Amino acid sequence: MENAELTTEQVLRRDIPWETYMTTKLITRTGFQLLRRYDKKAESYKAQLLDDDGPGYVRVFVTILRDIFKEETVEYVLALIDEMLTANPKRARLFHDNSFADEDTYEPFLRLLWKGNWFIQEKSCKILSLTVSARSKVQNGVDANGDASSSKKKHTTIDDVLAGVVEWLCAQLKKPTHPTHSIPSTINCLSTLLKEPVVRSSFVRADGVKLLVPLISPASTQQSIQLLYETCLCVWLLSYYEPAIEYLATSRALPRLIEVVKGSTKEKVVRVVILTLRNLLSKGTFSAQMVDLGVLQIVQSLKAQAWSDEDLLDALNQLEQGLKDNIKKLSSFDKYKQEVLLGHLDWSPMHKDPIFWRENINNFEENDFQILRVLITILDTSSDARTLAVACYDLSQFIQCHSAGRIIVNDLKAKERVMKLLNHENAEVTKNALLCIQRLFLGAKYASFLQV
Repeated sequence: MENAELTTEQVLRRDIPWETYMTTKLITRTGFQLLRRYDKKAESYKAQLLDDDGPGYVRVFVTILRDIFKEETVEYVLALIDEMLTANPKRARLFHDNSFADEDTYEPFLRLLWKGNWFIQEKSCKILSLTVSARSKVQNGVDANGDASSSKKKHTTIDDVLAGVVEWLCAQLKKPTHPTHSIPSTINCLSTLLKEPVVRSSFVRADGVKLLVPLISPASTQQSIQLLYETCLCVWLLSYYEPAIEYLATSRALPRLIEVVKGSTKEKVVRVVILTLRNLLSKGTFSAQMVDLGVLQIVQSLKAQAWSDEDLLDALNQLEQGLKDNIKKLSSFDKYKQEVLLGHLDWSPMHKDPIFWRENINNFEENDFQILRVLITILDTSSDARTLAVACYDLSQFIQCHSAGRIIVNDLKAKERVMKLLNHENAEVTKNALLCIQRLFLGAKYASFLQV
């Protein structure tokens, strides 16, 4: 059987020659006695032994991994630890017992990340993730970096461990060791470790964000849904870290998250995506992008569904209110001017917002109708169909809303330019050019009956 396909249960069926290891002094007599008492026993009996002397068993396991290099034995001990932590993840605290103040409990696992086969690598990463996350920030004589202040011996610090694990995780995302197991195992570990600020920093510096974004895609099978959930969980954790947000802003993370939330029926997936969007709303240009991508409509649709999670309902309400507030800000004349002066127009909310036109129509008179003149120039100079369509529509809105709109637009010789666009190859352009001409000929009194 390939090592990559091994399971903990299969490995634990082996018989390991503990007595031979004792005879050759690779394990102590005390270690041998502990192992003989523990190995191959019932789960309930092993649980009692760990309750009585958990640190003693952890010491034996770590010592074997440090001193014995036979692959079958290394796999077996890793399987014992995996079994122990799977049954009760709180046992990871045993690795931080005060009796280990002068011992390096991390080094064997960190070394095995790179030396072993897939089973060994995957179990070492899982064990490291759980034990690092279970540590206290300050422990009798041991600081947050894992340095024993009373010991002169060089230990593997927490920073060493986290840097090593992040390096291995990024290597797996770039070039998976195992075709089907590497990515799910990597994302699972990341979803635990990214709670650590130092891991977020290391992950961003290692260009990890760009490796994560392609995994944000709609899922159908149970296995792929779990992977998607844990991937989105990673993005949510990164959304609390400013340098990571900069990377997310320059990637396709936002459109991908929106596609996921539109297509997902799993509450936990929807919840983590909505919480992420809420975090990003106030950052950089995310709010404008969300408005353009129709997130408000998606949120309102989600609110109409029956969700049981209070955090999700609160986040949906906050996101809805935040997007509405941003639409009001985006519908300012300064924003409109910026768009027109850049010469690239799109159907952003302000163009079809009656309140925007009603409140800002007199602002078009600034600088001798500068913005109106630029709009008309765009009709001559732009080759982009969307820009031409929006420019025609905006001219028709000016005619409609300004008391002297027809006269001003005629004086600026816009009619001839719009007329040319009636024969444009793009239907959106011809539709809006026709609307503009109709309003120009009919005047405000009758043009108000025209529908877009």
